[in-house]
Amino acid sequence: MHCASCMAKVERGLEQLPAVAKARVNLSVRQVRVAHHPALTAPELVAALEAIGFVSQPRLEDAGPAASAVRPLLAPLAVAGFASMNVMLMSVSIWSGADGGTRDLFHWISALIGVPATAYAGRPFFASAWRALRRLHTNMDVPISIGILLATALSLYETMTHGRTAWFDGTLMLLLFLLAGRALDAMMRDRARAGVDALLRQAAPGALVLTPEGELAWTEARDLEPGMLMRVAAGERLAADGEIVAGRTSLDQSLLTGESAPVPASVGEAVHAGTLNLDAPIDVRVSATGEDTSLAEIARLMEAAGQSRSSYVRIADRAAGLYAPAVHTLALASFAGWMIAGAGLYQSTVIAIAVLIITCPCAIGLAVPVAQVVACGALMRQGVMVKDGSALERLARVDRALIDKTGSLTMGRPAPDAIALVALSQRDAGIALALASHSRHPLSRALADALAGHSPAPLTDVTETPGYGVRGVWNGRPAALRRPDSAGTIAVALDIAGEPVRLIAFSDLLRPDCRTAIDELARLGVPSSILSGDNARSVAEVARAIGLTGQASASPRDKTEAIVRLQNGGHSVLMVGDGLNDGPALAAADASIAPGTASDAGRQAADIVFLGDSLSALPRSLRTARRTMRVVRENFALAVGYNVLAVPLAIFGYVTPLIAAVAMATSSILVITNSLRLVRAAR
Repeated sequence: MHCASCMAKVERGLEQLPAVAKARVNLSVRQVRVAHHPALTAPELVAALEAIGFVSQPRLEDAGPAASAVRPLLAPLAVAGFASMNVMLMSVSIWSGADGGTRDLFHWISALIGVPATAYAGRPFFASAWRALRRLHTNMDVPISIGILLATALSLYETMTHGRTAWFDGTLMLLLFLLAGRALDAMMRDRARAGVDALLRQAAPGALVLTPEGELAWTEARDLEPGMLMRVAAGERLAADGEIVAGRTSLDQSLLTGESAPVPASVGEAVHAGTLNLDAPIDVRVSATGEDTSLAEIARLMEAAGQSRSSYVRIADRAAGLYAPAVHTLALASFAGWMIAGAGLYQSTVIAIAVLIITCPCAIGLAVPVAQVVACGALMRQGVMVKDGSALERLARVDRALIDKTGSLTMGRPAPDAIALVALSQRDAGIALALASHSRHPLSRALADALAGHSPAPLTDVTETPGYGVRGVWNGRPAALRRPDSAGTIAVALDIAGEPVRLIAFSDLLRPDCRTAIDELARLGVPSSILSGDNARSVAEVARAIGLTGQASASPRDKTEAIVRLQNGGHSVLMVGDGLNDGPALAAADASIAPGTASDAGRQAADIVFLGDSLSALPRSLRTARRTMRVVRENFALAVGYNVLAVPLAIFGYVTPLIAAVAMATSSILVITNSLRLVRAAR
């Protein structure tokens, strides 16, 4: 499966079976999910797909990633490119005046290169066309294959009969452009598929399970069952959902909640797969495994959101359905018309071949991907990576932006309050630095970085209690950098025996250019608001600072539902987020952007990732996307204008197959040249 026509054919064919309720194709992973009566077996479904024209095999849920569709195209693409360059050198010599025996020699050399190269490079199209024809169907590859084979056969005939014209160069150029477009399309789909795979890799591959006999045994995640007792050491991720039955620790739940600060957890509290245990070992009673975990639910939401079909795909679906019959009808009508007019079999065949080649939709096919590739390159030079070229089309349409707080509007890295640090004496700063330097806790590391200019005080008997802080002895007096007894925000307490406790608060700094970027989005017609999983207080602080409205304590499902509500209201939504909890929202939004500091899954789920700290990447991406779509519309106008002019000329016999291939290539070059205007679009 490689196009919208294939998707429609598979879904329509399967849903015609009486035992099938629903069939849904995922083109990114080239899989079809079928809801059917239990009486219908997998071999019967495979046979049904075979009858439709697609070879298939059942796939297990825990099977590895699907193979890339790019790799099989690389060798044919390289062969087509190498052969077309060499054959074109022969053609230039013939166009320069080579005649007689010299022309025959160049034709034979072209045939020796062109025939095997065409046979090899054309295999993806020939195989697809043959599978369709065997079942009395047709697809876009049928007219392409017929045109290439007829042009090659006629060129060989011309070579053997000392004719003046051969079209090996035209067929190879045609294959080169077609394979390049198909490889670009496959690359973009591979990138989209990597998102869900990265998400599922966040869960641990297994866990140490405490057996009833009191022994510990390593158990793979797929073999875990509800009721088992797993022991999770500090620094390990959980392999399943469950409830803590022994131990006390703090957890990094940023993948699930977006909250960057460690969360204390003790007996009786629920924990989830993918969560990182930070401080101390805990025993967890497993409650959900595999597909039943919260992590798997998020992955399903991302996959479901990725299956939504844009208007662009629906247009491509209809165009794919019309292309093959329209081209066949035009070529057959041209052949019949010229035969009736008395042009003879040879001339009528040449004209029919020219019609088949000149109608090749290369320019239309390149109109979008080339503009996207050039624009993506321009953004990349500005530190913005576009993972899915079609995202520019969707980003250009957005009229609302929802932005996560922690890690998106803010840096996602807690920093100690500058006023609290200035209030510390040199002595106290040295003690705090010495204590913080003994811990790998995120708050300790941030405090040590902030006090790096001070001299650490000499300490003895330094110990760290996970979840409680670092303690030591300074000049015979106990000192501690510990969890405060009470605090309304993230903070640590510097406690020196005999002195008042000093509270050092932490805050998450806003990204550079935050307010400027939000204002520029508004000027571009995209008002923004905050959609965060953090608590109401921290969201309100940031909302006041930058003048936005905000929704706090939003779960992954809440975020997705908020986006769907806006979409149902006629809005096109941009989601900006960084955590695993933002994954479903990033996938459900019309376009999505994540910072480079986001989690692996967050970066994979987003369409666009910006490097660096500045939030100016948001308006820059939006401006570039809108300019790209203007160029795309111009490219479509060029491509349609080419067909309006060239196709009638071919039908009326003014175009040979070589000229048809050159015209087709020229139209493609025009589209590429126009797209190159986007080289500086991101400045």
